[in-house]
Amino acid sequence: MGNSEHIVKSFDSELQRLYGEIQRMGEIAISQLDAAVDVLQRRDSDAARRVVANDDAIDALEHEVSNDVLRLLALRQPMARDLREVYAALRISSDIERIGDYAANVAKRSMVLNQGAPVSLAHGLPILAKLANTLVKESLRAYAARDADAAKAVRDRDAELDVQYTALFRELLTYMAEDPKQITPCTHLLFMAKNIERIGDHATNIAENTWFLVHGETLTEGRDKRDLTSQ
Repeated sequence: MGNSEHIVKSFDSELQRLYGEIQRMGEIAISQLDAAVDVLQRRDSDAARRVVANDDAIDALEHEVSNDVLRLLALRQPMARDLREVYAALRISSDIERIGDYAANVAKRSMVLNQGAPVSLAHGLPILAKLANTLVKESLRAYAARDADAAKAVRDRDAELDVQYTALFRELLTYMAEDPKQITPCTHLLFMAKNIERIGDHATNIAENTWFLVHGETLTEGRDKRDLTSQ
């Protein structure tokens, strides 16, 4: 094997290591959001604490990805498509880390909610979270397959999440106006819903970075944003 061929094989093996770390990060983040919603529904504060503690695993993996990317950039000095691979890995790992943070935040607030009586409108959060997690799964699947069209489809579906989030937001505001005693728990639910909506935004970021990775250009077509909560 010539030296240049050895360098190429070594670079490829290091990229594969990166992909493995990102895949593992994604799997943990997806399970974290599922678990956060599960502990919310079961009102299980002990399990919620475990969800919060598990976020450390995602943080550690993102640190590994960052170190691997820095080493690849310094030692391999990649160009063109290889540089996009490394850049996308760094950006996508950062998005997954944020998804994990938001899932942990949902679990943290569920512990506060457990100190009071159950709130009937909490049922809207699992519906919102299910769609958000679907977007995360599909965005990571598109990235793994380097499927730009599938990535764009994920990006376009974020509007569905915005519609659900806006409806829940308005429902919670109405509930708070009708019964002032519900203001505190509903405020926590509002923050939890916003965390889940942000998870959808990070799934969209993953999709957009996948498009850039494949095509070498950003998606210029405007996103259909339907988060109307500021209106």
